[in-house]
Amino acid sequence: MKRSIGLGALALMSLPLASASAAAPRTETAVLAGGCFWGMEWVFEHVNGVKGVVSGYAGGSAADATYDKVSSEGTRHAEAVKISYDPSQVSYGKLLEVYFTVAHDPTQVNRQGPDVGSSYRSVIFPQNADQERFARAYIARLNASHRWSKPVATHIEHGSFYPAESYHQHFAATHPYFPYILVNDRQKVAALKQRFPALYKG
Repeated sequence: MKRSIGLGALALMSLPLASASAAAPRTETAVLAGGCFWGMEWVFEHVNGVKGVVSGYAGGSAADATYDKVSSEGTRHAEAVKISYDPSQVSYGKLLEVYFTVAHDPTQVNRQGPDVGSSYRSVIFPQNADQERFARAYIARLNASHRWSKPVATHIEHGSFYPAESYHQHFAATHPYFPYILVNDRQKVAALKQRFPALYKG
């Protein structure tokens, strides 16, 4: 059962990385996994400041980065999304806030909704040392806040990202009435719009 968390704590969690500055590059990358990449991709495609989202596989080898192999649950990959974003418009911290509050349930272990297996695990793949420090501190603050009755299951891992097959890209956006999308993902986009109206883009 979810518990309330103060607005001040959420504001703290959404602060940009400490090393961010006016000289930061206009495009940065985040790689996040939390269940089927269709829904994760669709949520972040609706976030202002996000320039592009790619569905793919992270945490395993290039040779095994295919849907059939990853679905066998023996390749160590997680279904993930690679997010390209403008840090002057949306911070890494705000992306994590969306990730933890609307994009998936971070308390589920090796599953997400109807999907079961390690490829559906909740995991952050930091792209640099600053992201890793920030993500670890963020998870610690979430656990300390007792927002959920269960601990956060999200792990920090390292590994390369490999784009998924073309038919997976932008799947929810192009198939919004596909039964799986209607049941599992439409409400996530609705929650984004409701909780983060200033961040939402149609």
